[in-house]
Amino acid sequence: MEIRSRVRDWLLANDPAFSRLRQATRITATIVTSVLLLMAFHFLIAPLPPAAYGLAVSLSIEGGLAVRDRTHGEQLVTRVIAVVVGVSMVALASLLESHRYVSDVVFLTIIFLAVYGRSFGPRWFAVGMFAFMSYFIGAYLRPTADQLPALFLGAAVSATVAHLVRTVLLPDNRYRDLLRAAASVQQRVDQMLEELLDVARKPMLLETDRTRLHRREERLKEAVLMAESFIPTENRRPEPEPGLASSDVVINLFDLHLAAESVIVLSLQAMPPVALIEAMLARNTAEIEAETARIDKTNERLAETAKALSWLRNVRQRLARSLENLDEHDLDDPSKPETDRQPMRLDLSVDNPALKSAIQITLATGIAMVFGLMLSRDRWFWAVLAAFLVFTNTRSRGDTAVKALQRSAGTLFGIVVGIVVGTLVAGNIYLVLPLSALCVFLAFYFLAVSYATMTFFVSVVLSLLYSLMGVLTPELLQLRLEETLIGSIAGAAVAFVVFPTRTRTSLDAAIKSWCAELTGLMQAAREGQSGMALIVRSQALDRAYRDLAAAAKPLGVSWQLVTRPGHVRQTLAIFMGCTYWARVFARRVADEADAVDTTFLNDIDQNLALVRAIEEKGAGYFYDVGRVAGPVDRHLPISKDDAELGLEMIGISLNRLHPAAA
Repeated sequence: MEIRSRVRDWLLANDPAFSRLRQATRITATIVTSVLLLMAFHFLIAPLPPAAYGLAVSLSIEGGLAVRDRTHGEQLVTRVIAVVVGVSMVALASLLESHRYVSDVVFLTIIFLAVYGRSFGPRWFAVGMFAFMSYFIGAYLRPTADQLPALFLGAAVSATVAHLVRTVLLPDNRYRDLLRAAASVQQRVDQMLEELLDVARKPMLLETDRTRLHRREERLKEAVLMAESFIPTENRRPEPEPGLASSDVVINLFDLHLAAESVIVLSLQAMPPVALIEAMLARNTAEIEAETARIDKTNERLAETAKALSWLRNVRQRLARSLENLDEHDLDDPSKPETDRQPMRLDLSVDNPALKSAIQITLATGIAMVFGLMLSRDRWFWAVLAAFLVFTNTRSRGDTAVKALQRSAGTLFGIVVGIVVGTLVAGNIYLVLPLSALCVFLAFYFLAVSYATMTFFVSVVLSLLYSLMGVLTPELLQLRLEETLIGSIAGAAVAFVVFPTRTRTSLDAAIKSWCAELTGLMQAAREGQSGMALIVRSQALDRAYRDLAAAAKPLGVSWQLVTRPGHVRQTLAIFMGCTYWARVFARRVADEADAVDTTFLNDIDQNLALVRAIEEKGAGYFYDVGRVAGPVDRHLPISKDDAELGLEMIGISLNRLHPAAA
């Protein structure tokens, strides 16, 4: 039981709410169950063509990843539409098999419509992915017209199993997921304290130690944001119902994140003694209080760090109590009336991002198709698939280039390992199937962490399947790598040439969004809005900072390690620090009604002017090396973490972006 508990704690700490574990298990269970059912039909009733299995596996994957409707009923409707669309696409590909040029044009048209359809909501995003993958399967495996009933069976089995796995075997449960996410938060607090303990034992604080501590704090923020996501937005509105238990959880999660950040900020100025951190990890209240009392008498700066740790302990206890008082029905999401749902509108203007994206991806896949056909008349589909997928979930040409590199690297290493593993198993079905299932699970477990890792495991799976079919050769895998490189290069090239969204442009938009959220927070405080309203605005600022950090990520890729990432990290640290002090400000201003005087309002106006200046320059801060000031050398008393201090530190943080003026 102890080993099981440790494994569970490790998983929670690294996978909040078991979200990655649940997604990987859902997809793997759907694929395995669907394939086993089809195999039973194959051997007991009637043989099935390979395309039936291929379509079932493809739709099982997309059914686990792309179907994101809010309710089970809406998900079922999407799956039914997907089955009809999927079989129709395979039938169309089969019908046009003898007309290759027409088939290629139709394929590109389907790609355009699939991408453009994403702008109409989650259902049509899913249907578009089903349409693309189904036509891909049809063109690749070339089923005949008499095999269409078998294909419909494969698609229907896959959709049914996927829905049952999602709703019965591994259903979403907000209450359970919130409790798991909260446990992940507590685990990550412990990890942060363990990191702090390791640093406290060293004779000197190094820059790498600062980076490690801030990385732990970022991981804690991820878990807090996930926990908050399970609480309905209606329960986080500015004026919640009195005594609403989920609102207490929101406030305590907010406070815990703030307390943990304060521990990091103050520890970097005055490192707490090892005995105090050990008492925190052991949850020894008596030892914590005794150590804090001793420090109070000897060192004022260190006393502030000790108070921050005590505050963190108290907030953790409050969070645990609020979760105990929470009822499952407190997290019920009120259904939205039909009148609140936005109608779908067709927008074919050049300024429409959905249209631009559709043109980009269609052109990239068209180029990949041409060069892929020049390389192979039978395997060119891998180039089209690579070109299509490198654009998924990217926001700039830098993002697309990084993803293309990850896909190519994952494919290369996956092929090398796949040749070795495939040769060892020698097509043994009793070894190939379990190993394939394991690799599928690992691929989608690591999808959210590393796209290259996911591609690696998928490449290993394909090598195992090739060995089962008796066609595994180095030449075949080399051809797959070459086709993948063609698609990746085509995608990256189009991203840089056609409607290019520069990393700088994405950064500009992210900074404007961040500035807008910070402006809204300070203006809300100026107008005297309620405490919950300010907390909600601060949470929106947190999300804006997360988007800003994601937009800056392409600036830190390997070929820029020498010149930029140090400056990029320094600039991001300023925005992160300002976000932290905005959180302090939001939490305290509502408790200090007498703080809103003329001086306070003037300070807000000065900060708003700084925000406007930063919004105007935008991404320039990330590119003008040397224009960012160093860290603020100032003692920050946690015992005086009032609204005025938060407001002052926002101004100091913003001024660090203008060292000449400062």
